Amino acid sequence: MPTHAIELDHVSYTYPSTGIGTSPVAALQDITLQVDQSTKLGILGPNGGGKSTLIKLILGILKPTAGKIHVLGESPAAARKAGLVGYLPQHIQSHRDWPLSVQQVVELGCTSKLKPWQRLSAQDQQAIRSAIEFVEMQELIDRPIAALSGGQLQRVMIARAIACQPKLLILDEPTVGVDIAGQQRFGNLINTLHRELDLTIVVVTHDMRAIAAVADRVACLSRTLHFHDSPDGLSPAVLAQVFAHDVAGVFGEIHIDAHRAQDCDDPEHTQTDCGCPHTDQSPTSDGGEQ
Repeated sequence: MPTHAIELDHVSYTYPSTGIGTSPVAALQDITLQVDQSTKLGILGPNGGGKSTLIKLILGILKPTAGKIHVLGESPAAARKAGLVGYLPQHIQSHRDWPLSVQQVVELGCTSKLKPWQRLSAQDQQAIRSAIEFVEMQELIDRPIAALSGGQLQRVMIARAIACQPKLLILDEPTVGVDIAGQQRFGNLINTLHRELDLTIVVVTHDMRAIAAVADRVACLSRTLHFHDSPDGLSPAVLAQVFAHDVAGVFGEIHIDAHRAQDCDDPEHTQTDCGCPHTDQSPTSDGGEQ
């Protein structure tokens, strides 16, 4: 049994030249990362920083120019074909054009491991029903996805991702276009998935709020990768390190001392020093707000 859900060993990827007068484009450079099973990892990075390329490499859609990748002890393509990897794509709104019901969309999550002549088994059908119930969409099982709200569609796509009973779930920019209340509901759902299904969760995003809501480890990716191991979960200090990497290209290397306001013993610091209105919104244990 592999101890790591994902292993990247000195991985680089360069997009080839697209024609005369163009040069190859280096998207990722010397990425080494080990993601333990049952971890909730957030990968934070700017647009153009290589996040989509990294996802494609882990899913086996691209092959690295250099280095090696293993997913649950298998090659990325083999792991995905075996149904070990669930994936929530970024642009789920484009799926509204599918002339399918909620159940039909979720069934697609189990078809990747089938040969063309095979049908879904009774076990597959039960897994599909369980996934729909898990995201609380059983009352709308026959509704066309074109008639769903944005939040409902997101839950259906999560059900599709977990229907094959994967061990690893990858989420690409899952909170784009989602309001704050929806982000809190999303965080609660992902934490429940992690707790009850013992999933390894990888959230890839440019939104630090999404990272803080669900992750207990964080990496900053901008062609190269900086990994911040935080066994006790994310803290203001860890997020400050990530922020420092994110702005280093603008200001150069900076040092940030970050901590919770209630833990501060400096009399010159107050909760209103930043000029922003503050209310008592202490985070709950599942990453939402009270």
